[in-house]
Amino acid sequence: MGSIISAGASFVYRYLTLTCEGSQHNGESFLRSSLNVSYNAPIFTGCTNIPGEIPMMESDVFVQSMQDMGVNFFTGVPDSILGGIIAELMNRRLYTPAVREDEAVGMAAGAYMAGKTPAVLMQNSGLGTSLNTLISLNVIYKQPCILIVSWRGQGGKDAPEHLVMGEVMPQLLDTVKIPHRTLTEKTAIEDFRWVAQTFMQRQIPVALFITKGVVKGLHP
Repeated sequence: MGSIISAGASFVYRYLTLTCEGSQHNGESFLRSSLNVSYNAPIFTGCTNIPGEIPMMESDVFVQSMQDMGVNFFTGVPDSILGGIIAELMNRRLYTPAVREDEAVGMAAGAYMAGKTPAVLMQNSGLGTSLNTLISLNVIYKQPCILIVSWRGQGGKDAPEHLVMGEVMPQLLDTVKIPHRTLTEKTAIEDFRWVAQTFMQRQIPVALFITKGVVKGLHP
């Protein structure tokens, strides 16, 4: 059994291990390995906690968490909720921008076939744009990627153009059989573990919803 302790930036995880049963990975991404992967982080210390305010995860902590899981290709379309994450990815020279969400999904499929473990960042309205690509390419041909989706219009509180998708997004993904989960500060460890396990077991796109105020953005 091998364990990987997150190096650098001690604020990311105090005790972070990615545990795999079997032999060495020979440099492969953990999520692409045929071995069983578990994501074990007993203490999560990457959140800003201001008295009287809801704790927020730092953008660099989120990005490092994705890298610690083995994600090594990031693409997508800009969004205000995801702005801090995208800025951090650009600082690390990890982000390949796309013009449309379906283009980003196609790029992720190509990256997967080239040996990468991809993630696609998009606003939930982009699910409508990319849905046919996800179903006709990624799902049926087992081209997995992690969909990092900002949940605009949640609870009916947003600009009018976001309200319909904000209401139906979970049911829409249920209908097309794309597994999904909503990231929260309190459940972050379990959320990241679920993403890793579902990606490994199902080999199809997996969606992680991010609501406003959970991950620190570019603006307050």
